[in-house]
This record gives sequence, structure tokens and C-alpha cells, in this order.
Amino acid sequence: METFFQQMINGLSLGSIYALIALGYTMVYGIIKLINFAHGDIYMVGAFIGYTMIHSFGMGFFPALLTAMALSALLGVLIERIAYKPLRHATRIAVLITAIGVSYLLQNGMLYFYGAEVRSFPQVVDNTLFEVAGLQVSRIQLLIFATTLVLMVLLQFIVQKTKMGKAMRAVSTDSSAAQLMGINVDNVISFTFFLGSALAGAAGVLVGLYYNTIDPMMGVAPGLKAFVAAVLGGIGFIPGAVLGGFTIGVIETLVSAYGNSMVRDAVVYGILILILIIRPAGILGKHVKEKV
Repeated sequence: METFFQQMINGLSLGSIYALIALGYTMVYGIIKLINFAHGDIYMVGAFIGYTMIHSFGMGFFPALLTAMALSALLGVLIERIAYKPLRHATRIAVLITAIGVSYLLQNGMLYFYGAEVRSFPQVVDNTLFEVAGLQVSRIQLLIFATTLVLMVLLQFIVQKTKMGKAMRAVSTDSSAAQLMGINVDNVISFTFFLGSALAGAAGVLVGLYYNTIDPMMGVAPGLKAFVAAVLGGIGFIPGAVLGGFTIGVIETLVSAYGNSMVRDAVVYGILILILIIRPAGILGKHVKEKV
């Protein structure tokens, strides 16, 4: 039983990171119905920004984390303005292809500047192990939990209590009506990319610290799994992204511990297929009727 609870702790650590990435997917989809497949690569860029700040500029963890979040957020806004905004009224397939193109651009850009080799992330946090009731929790795991919790509470505050958050909810409900009420829809969309990309950048730094390795292709698998988490919880619904992230993290860890780690990815993608067949709206999502 101790082993099970230990794996649950490990799964929640991993799920925290998936939840941060999934929030970006779900916010962008909730506003403009776009699956931003470049989002996983923004997470990768965030990891490399954190690595550079610590390795080359000697920053501590929190300054590097904040810098990675800020620069990742600016990158997200830049991508939205250059790649997605001109296609605002284009077909869904055109925007989807553009998102895939941006993803490959970021991957190959980082390959050009940093090379293809795997790099060791500087360990700026002492990874002390704490034992409670026979369960081990590392300092880095506690840091991941605390950082994720703070960011999620801050995001919820922004969405629910601020003027821009109210504008985001209005645009998500009906962008045309929101525009008639004087809301600048373009600014709201850019702000949504800003928030989502900042969370992805934070996740990249936390992953680098947790696994101690980063590479230019590291955003592909976690990006897809975070998308699965968003769909599982109910894409377009912020609590759903959090629930989906933690669920996928726990499932993946339990499959690795009690089954075969070689099939954990297959299990995650199998869950995506099942949820799309059984409950396409996700666990917390609601079926919405569309006019045709």
C-alpha cells in the first residue's frame, strides 16, 4: 500500500506539469476554438530559457522561472499576432496546418541555436528527501506542487475577478456580442495566449528541474499528453484541464509502476480515443448545441 501511495505522489508531481500545459490549450480553445499544437514547443522554449538564465547568467531558480514565464508569454503573443491573427476568419484546417508549421519552426529553431544533444539542467535546488509515514517526498516535488498551486490560484483570480478575466469569459461565450459591448477581442485573444504561454514556460522550467534533462524535441510528447488531459477534463473548461492533467499524470505513473513503462504512452492515447467515443465533451465538459 505504501508503494501505491508513493506512486500517487509521483503521479501528482507529473500531473501538475501536465495541468499547467493543458491550461494553455484549454484557454485558447475556449476563446477562439483553436488547438494550438505549437503550445508544447513553447513549453520546450521555456525550459531552454530557464536553462540559459541559470547556466549562463547565474540566476537562481525563481528569477529564472519568472524570466522564462515572461519571455514565453511574449513568444506566445508574437506567434498569435504573426501566425494566427491573419487567419482569424480562415478555415479550421488552414489554422491547424499553421499551428503545426509553427511547432516545427520552434523545434528546428532550437535545434539550430542549441544543437540536438540532450543537456543537463542545472540543479539550483537541493533535492532533499523528506519522509512522512513511510512516504518519500523530495524538495523538488514540493516546489512543483507549491508553484503549480500558486499559478493556478493566480490564474483563477485573473479569470474570475479581474476586468480582463470577465472580458475573456465574455469572448468565450459570444465574441460577436462581446465586441458589440465594446470589448477589444484582439487584445483579449492576445492576453489569453500571454497567460497560457507563461504557464507553459513555467512547466518547462519545472520539468527541467525535475528530470534534470532538456532537449529541443522535449515538447512533443508532453504537449500531446497535455492536449489529451485537456480533452479528458473538458477542453475549454479550466477546472477540467487541471483535473485532466492530474488524472493523466497519475495514470501514466501507475502504468509504469505496475505494468510496462513501454506502453504508458499507448495507454494515454488510448484514453483519448475512448473519451472521444464515450464522452466527447470530457469529464467536466458540457454538450453544447451549435446552429448549422
